[in-house]
Amino acid sequence: MPKLWRFRPHDPASITRLQSAAGVPAVVAQLLLCRGVREADDARTFLDPKLTALRDPDQLPGMATAVERVTAAIAARERIVVYGDYDVDGVAGTALLWQCLKLLGADAGYYVPCRLEEGYGLNDDALTLLAEQGAKLVITVDCGIAAPSEADTARRLGLDLVVTDHHQFGARLPEAAALVHPALPGTGYPFDGLSGAGVAFKLAWALCQRASGAKRVSPVLRDYLLRAVALAALGTVADVVPLIDENRVLVRHGLESLRERPSIGLERLLQVAELATKPRLTSEDIAFSLAPRLNAAGRLGQATLAVELLTTDSTQRAQALAEYINELNASRQHLERSVYTLASKQIQDEFDAEGDSALVVAGRGWHAGVIGIVAGRVVERFHRPAILISLDELGVKPGVGSGRSVPGFNLHEALTACGHHLVSFGGHAAAAGLKIEEGKLDHFRADFCEHAASNIQPHQREAELWIDAEAPLSAFSVPTVDQIERLAPFGQGNRRPVISTTGVRLAEPPTRMGGGGRHLSLKLEQHGVRLRAVAFGHGDWADELAQIDGPLAVAFQPIINDFRGQRRVELHLSDWRAAEVPATTATGSIAH
Repeated sequence: MPKLWRFRPHDPASITRLQSAAGVPAVVAQLLLCRGVREADDARTFLDPKLTALRDPDQLPGMATAVERVTAAIAARERIVVYGDYDVDGVAGTALLWQCLKLLGADAGYYVPCRLEEGYGLNDDALTLLAEQGAKLVITVDCGIAAPSEADTARRLGLDLVVTDHHQFGARLPEAAALVHPALPGTGYPFDGLSGAGVAFKLAWALCQRASGAKRVSPVLRDYLLRAVALAALGTVADVVPLIDENRVLVRHGLESLRERPSIGLERLLQVAELATKPRLTSEDIAFSLAPRLNAAGRLGQATLAVELLTTDSTQRAQALAEYINELNASRQHLERSVYTLASKQIQDEFDAEGDSALVVAGRGWHAGVIGIVAGRVVERFHRPAILISLDELGVKPGVGSGRSVPGFNLHEALTACGHHLVSFGGHAAAAGLKIEEGKLDHFRADFCEHAASNIQPHQREAELWIDAEAPLSAFSVPTVDQIERLAPFGQGNRRPVISTTGVRLAEPPTRMGGGGRHLSLKLEQHGVRLRAVAFGHGDWADELAQIDGPLAVAFQPIINDFRGQRRVELHLSDWRAAEVPATTATGSIAH
């Protein structure tokens, strides 16, 4: 869909003041102001976040009680099982917490449910199995806060439960030995945006403090925590939580740890992802290279292998696991393309993609492990909340669905409003999962779309591209882009800056690249300055651009391409328009 360009307002006087007070270039000052950073001290903290900025783990709601119970279990040699979710956030948190427990001398294991057979979160059968195997304490990671009935089951089985989670809770909290959650009702923790792995890291840190008998942990435990922060960063980026506040600190230092002190498994994963020789890792490396590979294991029902990769001490086993997970990712990509093609055809044939407020698409036998990714791609294309449902091939079991939303529309609230049609559901505002009996699909679709129509404003149905600043191509030298990179890590809540400029021409015909010609490469020229641009996933722009004989307005993200030791500025093209278009403020827009 065409995007509405919206320009963030700027005040030259404020830019000059912050530039002088913080000692940063004007472009960095403007981009800081776009992120709400107005004072010099705040700018310095934003640009150079320290590990000391992390709040003490004891401040996290429920932490003191959890540490008491886990410490007692370690001392009594009770069997402890870390029960994690199967996505990267859960897998990374499970790995780091299990490593902590083993380091502290615990009798510990881990359990990750099979996405395809068990679904998300705690389940009664798994808890029964763990109890039969001798477990006494179960610590959840990235799940459990919305599972009060399963907590009741655990209690009946004689299992103590410590819940660590960050997801939205239901009407009733689980009864457990401890609930560790940044937004626990009745508490006032200053930042509720931690990921599941972030909460698990805080628990591990608190356990290390208790074991050391002081806030400053022993050298061995300090070394462990510096390595564990890399796993916390993996989960934080992969779960698309806002990269602000404590998350920004975790990811900035986690990326350094990932580069400087990776585990054997992460070292091999970096190699198969072709990142091992990069001098500097970014949040995008996690989001687009590492996380998809680790997620592929969970999506194809083998998340336990991802935990093993992150925790193994065997070089040979790490190599085998990294290569196998890389192959799983290739299979995942093939499945994803297949389901996306089928879903897109169904939308075009059976729906009014322009008029419908939401899209609920179903297919028999669609792989349940990839429908969430495809739902995200559908939302990106049609800018509507979308739910994809995989129907059981035999029509016996409930269908499994996964949804993604648009800004401003709370998907979890929508499913709650339509919950009488569902077997179960869970998630948060932006993403959620569900189970549904096939016979209720049509009624659910109708009610969900009606709810969306009543709660989505017309402007929310238009894809928007927010632009931080306008500047000519000549402004983007390597030193300038290096300064922009100081705003990293980029991601949710701190997007990589988008710049626009007008009067740009194609220096040569655009060319497709990548498998199936999915991506686009082009050379842009403006006032004698030429820069290479790449449009990932937009190979379809090639023919249209080739027909343009006049100037273009382009929106892009400047980056440094560090290839074989040569550093040069490259543009990641976000959007384009034919002919020059006047700039507007945040309340205005560039016409379609």
